[in-house]
Amino acid sequence: MKTKVAVLGGGSWGTALSVLLSKNDVDTGIWIRSKEQFEIMSNNRENPKYLPDIKLPKQLEISTDIDEILKERSIVVLAVPTNSVRELLVQLEGKIQKSQVIVNVAKGIENKSKKRISEIAREYFPDNDFVALSGPSHAEEVALDIPTTVVSASTNKKVAEYIQDVFSCSTFRVYTNPDVIGVELGGALKNIIALGAGISDGLGYGDNTKAALMTRGIYEMSKLGVALGADPDTFSGLSGIGDLIVTCTSMHSRNRRAGILIGKGLSMEKAVEEIGMVVEGIKTTKSTYELAGDIGVEMPITKELYNVLYNGADVRESVGKLMGRSMKHEMEIVAKNKKTSW
Repeated sequence: MKTKVAVLGGGSWGTALSVLLSKNDVDTGIWIRSKEQFEIMSNNRENPKYLPDIKLPKQLEISTDIDEILKERSIVVLAVPTNSVRELLVQLEGKIQKSQVIVNVAKGIENKSKKRISEIAREYFPDNDFVALSGPSHAEEVALDIPTTVVSASTNKKVAEYIQDVFSCSTFRVYTNPDVIGVELGGALKNIIALGAGISDGLGYGDNTKAALMTRGIYEMSKLGVALGADPDTFSGLSGIGDLIVTCTSMHSRNRRAGILIGKGLSMEKAVEEIGMVVEGIKTTKSTYELAGDIGVEMPITKELYNVLYNGADVRESVGKLMGRSMKHEMEIVAKNKKTSW
C-alpha cells in the first residue's frame, strides 16, 4: 500500500518537504491555513512568498480543509512555527488516529511552557509515535535537490527507520537517532547561536569571532542538553554541530540575517519585520534563558543575547562582558573529572 503523508503548514520548509515527498512518489497533501495563499499555490503551482521559483508537482494535493488532508494519511508532518504547534495540536484533537506517526520539523522551545515539541505532542497524543526530523537543511536547497542529510529521531527504532525510508532519496539522506531530546534541543538552540553569529557579522567582526561563538555555542548547547537528559554525542552530529554550521554561515538563515540587522542597529521588532517570516531564535532565546535559569545551567552567550533582545542592552557592551568573564578551563567538566593534578 502506498504511503500517504499530510504536511500541515505552507511555509518554506513545509512546502519543500511536500515537493521532496511528491518527487519520491509519496502520496502527499499539504494543508494551507490562508485561503489567499491556497489560491495562489493552487492556481500558479508555486509558493512565491515562502519558496519562490519552485514549481509544485502536479500530483501534490493542496487544500485548506484539514480533515480532507488528514484522511487516510499514515504520517502527519507538523510544519508550523514552534509557538503555533500547540494551537495546531488542539485543532487536531479527535482527527488523528493512534496509528498515525507524528513528525515534527519545527525547531524551537515553546515560550510559555518551556517545553520541547515532543513534550507538547505527548500532552495531546500520548499514544502516537513521534519523530523529530532535524538537521542542516535549508528549505531553499532541499527544494532544488541539493544534497542534504538530516536525522530521524524517535524512541521507537522501527518508526525512526520508517520515516528514514519514506523521506530518503538520492539527494536527501536520512540517518536515525534514538536521542529525541538531544536532536530537538540541537535544532532549537543553534538558532540562538546563529542570531549571535549574525550580530557579530553586523558589527563587522571577523572569522575569529564567529568561530569562537560557534565553538562556545555548541558547548552551551550540550551543557543544557546533558542537564535535560540528552546524549552529549548527539551535539557532535547533524542536528548539533551540523545544523549550527549551516545556520551560522548561510544567508538562507533567517536567524543569521536577523542578527546581522540587529548588529547594524535595528531593533528586534524591525529586524523581524524586514525578514518577513518567523525568526525562531528570537523566541527560543527567551525560552532557553528562562529554562537555563530554572535548572541552574550557566549559558553566557544565551544570557547576553537575551539582554540584547529583551532588555535593550548594547551589543558591543555585551560582547565586552563575554570577553571579560573570569578565566577558566576550556572544558570545565573535563577539568572537574580529572584524577591527576594539572
